[in-house]
Amino acid sequence: MAGRLGAGRIEGPEAQLALERAALRAEACLDETHTARPSQDQFEALEPPAVRSVLDRVLMGSRPADGLEALHEGGALAALLPEVEALVGFSDAEWRHKDVWKHTKQVVEQSVCLLGVRWGALLHDIGKVKTRRIEPNGEVHFIGHAEVGARMFDKLARRSRWFASDPALRDQVRFLIRHHLRASQYDGTWTDGAVRRFAREMGAYLEDLLNLSRADITTKRPEKRRRGIALIDELAARITELAAEDALVPPLPSGFGNHLMQHFDLPPSKRIGEIKQALESAVQAGELEPHQDAEYYLRFVSEHRAKFGL
Repeated sequence: MAGRLGAGRIEGPEAQLALERAALRAEACLDETHTARPSQDQFEALEPPAVRSVLDRVLMGSRPADGLEALHEGGALAALLPEVEALVGFSDAEWRHKDVWKHTKQVVEQSVCLLGVRWGALLHDIGKVKTRRIEPNGEVHFIGHAEVGARMFDKLARRSRWFASDPALRDQVRFLIRHHLRASQYDGTWTDGAVRRFAREMGAYLEDLLNLSRADITTKRPEKRRRGIALIDELAARITELAAEDALVPPLPSGFGNHLMQHFDLPPSKRIGEIKQALESAVQAGELEPHQDAEYYLRFVSEHRAKFGL
């Protein structure tokens, strides 16, 4: 950025100044409040890579909540991220007299200092504005807000062009928005199969999602917070334990080839190995549970004879 800190002020175009000021606030290099609000046209005139660079600095700073508030105060949030600006003053059932903006800033602040996770934290609740429903009894629901938020992010990414040269980050942020509620649904009663499916579906984003889920716990009730984090840690531990177990123990029972030959009256041949390989692939794809008894897999083969060439 062209703006610089010196002699008590930052020099440069006003829109650029507002962004630089926010970055410096996030980096704990500036404490002053600046009230000038450049026009939306001035912000939109800035080159997308330059804007992305400063927004990254805001999110990765040591005080990102301060930097985000500076974006709001300086008009950059409304001009560049109206989906996030809409969260200011927008209340939900958890925060009641507070707003989702305060929650969002706290989630970013609590997130691990990884760029994709911080972007996911900033945008994870943008779908709430479009999905809030208040029941006659006063209950508030945001059904489908994760899915809606992911679609909103698609439009944001196309409009801003901030992620045009970084599709991996774009895909990561979209995934985190879309699935940010998944880990918090764990209640300790999931079967091993359910834990395996969750880990498989989260894929390469598993660790980032768990980190975002921990940061998304912003309740002021200490016991509720401890319980929420403990459950996510328990889920993470079970995923690790099951992965280690699966790496050591074959998914099919010992001697399953003999069971196949006896059950389907098959002679020893490479066909037996092909059927076993197809079953193992079905386990990896989540169609079957691993480590079940022989009857479980024989029943599956019987129900899908054509698939196995029988």
